[in-house]
Amino acid sequence: MSKFATSLKSGSSLIRTRTVAVVAGVGVSAALGAGVAAAATPGHAVTSAPSTVAESVKVQAAAQAKAAKATAAAQAKAAEAAKAKKSVTAKPVAAQKSTGWVKPLSSYALSASYAQAGGMWASKHSGQDFAVPTGTPVKSISGGTVVKAGPNGGGDGPAYGNAVVIKHNNGKYSQYAHLSKVNVQIGQKVNAGQLIALSGNTGNSSGPHLHFEIRNTPNYGSAINPVAFLKGVGVSF
Repeated sequence: MSKFATSLKSGSSLIRTRTVAVVAGVGVSAALGAGVAAAATPGHAVTSAPSTVAESVKVQAAAQAKAAKATAAAQAKAAEAAKAKKSVTAKPVAAQKSTGWVKPLSSYALSASYAQAGGMWASKHSGQDFAVPTGTPVKSISGGTVVKAGPNGGGDGPAYGNAVVIKHNNGKYSQYAHLSKVNVQIGQKVNAGQLIALSGNTGNSSGPHLHFEIRNTPNYGSAINPVAFLKGVGVSF
């Protein structure tokens, strides 16, 4: 073989060797690049470098999918918490409406009751008695207009002593008797709970107390059960 042929054969071998080396180098670089990219993914621990570019892409896609899933779960949890908070928010409680009726006294002890029989009355008792000391404040049970006020039962007779009768907006009348002092006058407008008199022991009375009636008219003889009436308008004893 000539020197030229030998030289040419050697050159071809050298070229093939360099080509293989270059190709191998590219493969190594690609593998290392993929491994570095995977290791750079936040929250992803790489135990070994992927051997191919395709495998590296697969690892990154899996990491991104996991991150997206975690974000969606966090958003759903936040939305659920906001919904729960809204559902338990206390709604304003509507103010309780007043019935417009109150007791004639703030403190008392019940004594003789309506329709009770006894020697103190010509027939059965016409109202409800409240045992209280003389001078106890007496209140109007509801708004209305004073139609009777003064001694002699306000016109119903001496047995009642000093008395007051009030006509209410529903057409009923309330009567307060045996008073020591009258604080209102005929024609005066009064409100529920307003002071109208002081309790006493005047008239046909065996001791200090308030005699209280509910009437269908302003006059004696038209009384109904006062306790039952007040319970019917929301006032209990």
